[in-house]
Amino acid sequence: MSDKTMTTDEVVSRLHSGMTLGIGGWGSRRKPMALVRALLRTKITDLTVVSYGGPDVGLLAAAGRIHRLVTAFTTLDSIPLEPHYRAARERGAFELTEVDEAMFMWGLHAAANRLPFLPVRAGLGSDVMRVNRGLRTVTSPYADASSGVREELVAMPALRLDAALVHMNRADRLGNGQYLGPDPYFDDLFCEAADAAYVSCERVVDTAELTKEAAPQTLLLKRSSVTGVVETPNGAHFTSCAPDHGRDEPFQELYATTPYAEFAARFLAGDEQAYQSAVRAWHKEQR
Repeated sequence: MSDKTMTTDEVVSRLHSGMTLGIGGWGSRRKPMALVRALLRTKITDLTVVSYGGPDVGLLAAAGRIHRLVTAFTTLDSIPLEPHYRAARERGAFELTEVDEAMFMWGLHAAANRLPFLPVRAGLGSDVMRVNRGLRTVTSPYADASSGVREELVAMPALRLDAALVHMNRADRLGNGQYLGPDPYFDDLFCEAADAAYVSCERVVDTAELTKEAAPQTLLLKRSSVTGVVETPNGAHFTSCAPDHGRDEPFQELYATTPYAEFAARFLAGDEQAYQSAVRAWHKEQR
């Protein structure tokens, strides 16, 4: 067992152009935004991004870093369709593979178990099969007990990742990660599906503290599937990270209605400390 703590810059120094990058969270909830912002400070591009998309996808798309996106949706939750993602997609800035939410999850399960695919009913009879010409179906080798029919199922391919970025409420230095909010958002599958997984968290704590006031079931990430841990207080901003903080709705509205170049010039030109300072200054201006 070793100390896996890193800085955001150390994490992104291990990433490279052309890789397949999974980003955890869900829409505008518990996204590893500090790591995404650090990634934007590099010249890394040509990424295949795998995500239940939110502003992580919006920012990377607007910055021209995505070659291909694999997603079930891209939303800001309170704003149904992520506007920067939409603008980039409408101008044909990247390739898109859009599948059903359950298909996406099953692709992560397959990758986590190092299987080439897993069968799933989701997608059958829908346009998912029409718009994703590469998807195949398989016939079950087992006949249904009542009908005797061998069912046809979608063969969802594994979503293997070169690296994954996720955000937790707490983690220890060994890589055990804990969520304290209402939903795990499949972040464990992202880590297990990746060759390397990097976890940002609101606070790094001693291992014993993880279960001092929370149930063992909240320990979502096992140290065996985590490569690095970064302490990033407010690092999910402006997405939510319940119960530590909610979504910053006024700032999200600013993001959604501001041209990317203008937003980046004001908030993304410096490091993470500069970003947090700029956000506080903006909120002060609004009072």
